[in-house]
Amino acid sequence: MADEKHEDEVESPEIHFEPIVQLPPVEIRTLEEDEEDLVKLRAKLYRFDNEEPPGEWKERGTGDIKILKHKQTGMVRILMRRDKTHKICANHFLTTAMELVPNCGSEKAFVWHVSNDFADEEAKQETLAIKFANEENAKKFKEKFIEGQKINEKLTSDKKSLSNGDEKGDANDEEDEAKEADKVADSEKAADEVADLLDKNLKVDDKSETNSSKDDSSSKTEEKTADS
Repeated sequence: MADEKHEDEVESPEIHFEPIVQLPPVEIRTLEEDEEDLVKLRAKLYRFDNEEPPGEWKERGTGDIKILKHKQTGMVRILMRRDKTHKICANHFLTTAMELVPNCGSEKAFVWHVSNDFADEEAKQETLAIKFANEENAKKFKEKFIEGQKINEKLTSDKKSLSNGDEKGDANDEEDEAKEADKVADSEKAADEVADLLDKNLKVDDKSETNSSKDDSSSKTEEKTADS
C-alpha cells in the first residue's frame, strides 16, 4: 500500500520540445490602419436577393459596422465584418446618390442602394438593409452616414475644380509658348532682313569702289595724255 501511495505522489515530468523550424512573426494588415472611425456600432445586415422573383431579404452578417475616414485622402467608406470569421459583408464609399430610408417605417432600420459594393472583392450593385438594437444607435449611424456623403462630395468637387484648373493652365501655357515661338520667328525674320540689307549695302559699296577706281584710272590716263 505504501508503494502504491508513493507512486501516486510521483509527478510526471514536463516535456518541452523546441520547434524544428522557427517562423518569423507575420504582420497582418486589415487596410484600416490608415483610417479613423467616425462611428462603430453593432448591427445586423441584410441584402435583397432578386435572382428569383419576387426576391427576398437574406441575412448577410452580424457584427460591427464602421464608417471610416482615410487619414490622407479624407475619403469616407462603410465597412462591416462578420463576427468570428471577420469576413467582410459590406465595403463601399459613400456617395450623394445613396438615399438612406427607414425600413418599413422602423426607426431602428434603414435601407439604401449601392452601385459598387466590394464585399466580394468585385464591384456589385446591392440593396442593403441594416437593423440596430435601438433608435439611438440608428440615429448615430444616420448622422455619420450623411456627414460622410458631404465629405466625399466636397472632395470630389475639389478634385474636379483642380483638374479643370490644370487644363486651363495647360491651355494658357500652350498659348504662351505659341506667342513666344511667334516672337522668335519674328526676330529671326527681322535678323534675316537686316542681313539682306547689309548684304545689299556691301554690294552697293563694292560697285561704288569699283566705279571710283575706274574713274581714277581714267583721270590718270587723261592726265598722262595731256602732259604728252
